[in-house]
Amino acid sequence: MKKIFKILIIVFGGLLMHSCYYDDLVERPLPEIPDDQEILYATDIQVGIWDKKCTGCHNASNSLDLREGVSYNNLVPEYVIANNADTSPLFLQLLTGHGNTDGNEKAFIKGWINQGAKNN
Repeated sequence: MKKIFKILIIVFGGLLMHSCYYDDLVERPLPEIPDDQEILYATDIQVGIWDKKCTGCHNASNSLDLREGVSYNNLVPEYVIANNADTSPLFLQLLTGHGNTDGNEKAFIKGWINQGAKNN
């Protein structure tokens, strides 16, 4: 009986220690991008985010095509309000978890929008 009790304690203790499922649901603040760090659309956003995470779905067959060469014109001004990420439909959609973007990627997109959403 004591062995079974010890085994149960070990099993349930292990499950308890490894059950961090809800950690991902905790809203964490986005990393801060320094004001003097220029975010470049061509490299930081297009290559660094859209090409890696978005163009698999957002391509020629999607109403919002994020492929290189067409993405900027498809986003601005309909989905991106320059200098105001907090009201930009693109950023608000990403905050819901769309596209599985991580905190750093969201921070870069927010920074790019707040820096004027330049096509640089």
